[in-house]
Amino acid sequence: MISIGLENELNRLCDEQPFHTGWYVKNLRTGTVLERHGSIVVPSASTRKIAIMMAALKAVNEGELSLSQPVTMASRFKNNDSGCFQHLQSDFVIQLQDALVMMIIVSDNTCTGAVADLVGLEAINALCQSIGMADTVHRYGIPPAGMAGYLPADKTNSTTPADVARLLELILKGVHDNDLASHLGCTSELCQLAIDILSWQRLRNRIPARLPLGTKVAHKTGTTAKNYNDAGIVYADGVPLFLISAYTDSVPVELPSGDPGHTVAYDLTARLSRLCWDEFLQ
Repeated sequence: MISIGLENELNRLCDEQPFHTGWYVKNLRTGTVLERHGSIVVPSASTRKIAIMMAALKAVNEGELSLSQPVTMASRFKNNDSGCFQHLQSDFVIQLQDALVMMIIVSDNTCTGAVADLVGLEAINALCQSIGMADTVHRYGIPPAGMAGYLPADKTNSTTPADVARLLELILKGVHDNDLASHLGCTSELCQLAIDILSWQRLRNRIPARLPLGTKVAHKTGTTAKNYNDAGIVYADGVPLFLISAYTDSVPVELPSGDPGHTVAYDLTARLSRLCWDEFLQ
């Protein structure tokens, strides 16, 4: 049973900050859930790439795509500010699986644009709605250049902490249950691939930042000029321990203390994660 003390401490940390923070936490040992503004719609930023990956894997399972098929990194997908491929020459070709890996582990937007174009926004949104992500909307493959950090939630790609947590938990359960995997249009093997890719994440400055070095976290970050998000599954000794989905919004460039807003938002998520770690390992 999660103590009231943990909930109070999680909320206290958020209440100290002059920006919105919503989160959803689930103890995967007991099934107990805590949340703060878990159903409030916020810009999803790059956490939406989890759903894009799963829609692509669904298309693979249904024979519409292949993990080994070529994907062209066209110049029209390079008008972005995330990842590595924007700095490379245009029109090189990689396999779909490699595009999914780069889309997740370094949040590469060139790959995201190419994969979203291949799968289609209609299919991505249909998958989200089919699994109960009722408050999640994918409006763009990649938001208009220079606008992503300034559009309100109802004008950009949006979600809730609870919706993303739902998706992550379904992927995790699908690893060992083909019937649940089929809800995503996938197989257990494809769900395992998704977990593997999420666990290869290189951007570890939020959920994992205050956890013991080397802790496995299968997660995806999301960043705009005012949003610093992260959602993932934290493991202990190779076993899923808890799920956390944390979203900040309207983060100022600089706090009254003089600290940069983004560093405070990063560390807030890290501190929330550490509190859960300490509580759930008991």
